[in-house]
Amino acid sequence: MFEFVTKFAPEEQQEKKIETRTAVQRIGGVTFVVIAVSLLAAMGVIALFAQTRDNDKYSLKSPSAIAFSDFRGYEDWADVSSARTDEILKVIVANPTMIKAFRSGAPGNGQSFPDGSMIVKLQWKHKKSTEAPFVVEVPDVFSQAFVMEKDSKRFPKSGGWGYAVFNYDAASDTFTPDAKSLSDCGNACHTAVKAKDYIFHPYQKR
Repeated sequence: MFEFVTKFAPEEQQEKKIETRTAVQRIGGVTFVVIAVSLLAAMGVIALFAQTRDNDKYSLKSPSAIAFSDFRGYEDWADVSSARTDEILKVIVANPTMIKAFRSGAPGNGQSFPDGSMIVKLQWKHKKSTEAPFVVEVPDVFSQAFVMEKDSKRFPKSGGWGYAVFNYDAASDTFTPDAKSLSDCGNACHTAVKAKDYIFHPYQKR
């Protein structure tokens, strides 16, 4: 009887090792799945937060009912030009409809921009770079989106263009429509370039 037990003891130990290894593998597999699911959930929350924030921004309307959502996607529009004052750095972007018109020669070819054209002036406070090996001003705090859209039927009194301003507050990470930005708020200034269909900045060579 003793010989029988001795004979099979190593086999029993081997089986226990296999069972232990299998259990550890199962635990490891479950842990991996839990971690993966948790990461996916966290990424989903982050994406949902960003989407919610964008939805909040795009729910805004100016006092004259120009919707920020009309300019949805402006963050990825092509650059037209840039400008700088003593306090503000400006980057001008336009939607594909307007970019196509620019590249066709408008407004220098005597043609006006078509209805549906949209242009956005993004404005930052600027600061001196502490990293560049030369003196250069770089964007600091974003402050404002000044928008224009062409709709001859909606805005006949201002050359077909509607204007609005959406201010940005960095502390709360929120946009608000400027209370004074009526649909013709920029017309008085832009009348100076009426011959260029009220657009100051040409499409710069690149």
